[in-house]
Amino acid sequence: MNVNDMLLKGSRPVEILLVDDNPADVTLTQEAFLENKLCNNLNVVNDGVEAMDYLRKRGKYTSVSTPDIILLDLNMPKKDGREVLAEIKADDVLKYIPVVIMTVSKDDKDVLESYRLHANCYVKKPVKFTEFVEVVKAIENFWFSVVTLPSKK
Repeated sequence: MNVNDMLLKGSRPVEILLVDDNPADVTLTQEAFLENKLCNNLNVVNDGVEAMDYLRKRGKYTSVSTPDIILLDLNMPKKDGREVLAEIKADDVLKYIPVVIMTVSKDDKDVLESYRLHANCYVKKPVKFTEFVEVVKAIENFWFSVVTLPSKK
């Protein structure tokens, strides 16, 4: 069952974890999701250490829902996105969560390294809001309409 089927049956909203240290990018992402009107819970953490605490439900995150998808920036303090991606994909419980790299970098090394670490896709963040909304809409259409995501246990 894909996420849209679940939404149509009224079971629950889509759980999205955004991992990004840039407040402007976080705001843009939040506004883009609002603009597209997808029924979701967009949860935000600001660095890689906090992301892993969230995903492993440690500290203040003990009662959070496991995300259906993770939107991950690469360049962050404490623990960068590459390290977070490697930890997620090495974890037998977390590795099934799709990870979308959303970053300003279009460096071929970053793209190759992200896929080597098993990112599910790599998206360059646009600067203009209208383009950002279109990217978020494309992500939504693909991940929440076309793809069948693993069911949560």
